[in-house]
Amino acid sequence: MRARFAALLLLLLAGCAASPPADVADEPAAVSELRSDGSNDTGAALMFYARTRKLSAAELAREQDAARRALTRSRSDGNRMRYALVLAVPGASAADEVRALETLEPLTRNTASPLHGLALLISAFLQEQRRLDAQAQGLQQKLDAMLELERSMTGREGGAQRKR
Repeated sequence: MRARFAALLLLLLAGCAASPPADVADEPAAVSELRSDGSNDTGAALMFYARTRKLSAAELAREQDAARRALTRSRSDGNRMRYALVLAVPGASAADEVRALETLEPLTRNTASPLHGLALLISAFLQEQRRLDAQAQGLQQKLDAMLELERSMTGREGGAQRKR
């Protein structure tokens, strides 16, 4: 599911901007394309995500911390989206997904925000990911129970054969 999410975001990115503006392309890392003044559009958010998902674990942790601090300083739409995107990268923990959903919630309610549509899309994907993860966990538990039942049945049959 995360792969589909990343592919969809990259597809949207390709549709929004064939090439990034020169000043953004020269930046060495995923930093602050999403400014706190709310002047950002979906394309800038997707470019930010595309860069963020390529970061190493240490760089991603630094970017998450920087995004969290920026959101603490200013609860702007750009800072909300930035923090949610760094929490939603592939391989994120369930706790990060929950924080991303909580961070996006005000954007999903604010229909006037230029990032409203993207916030709805990301929220829908994160909620679907959580649903699929819960379903997979339930199926794994059922499989484990069936395997345990099979082991116990095999053990009893083997024990009965030895007594004969």
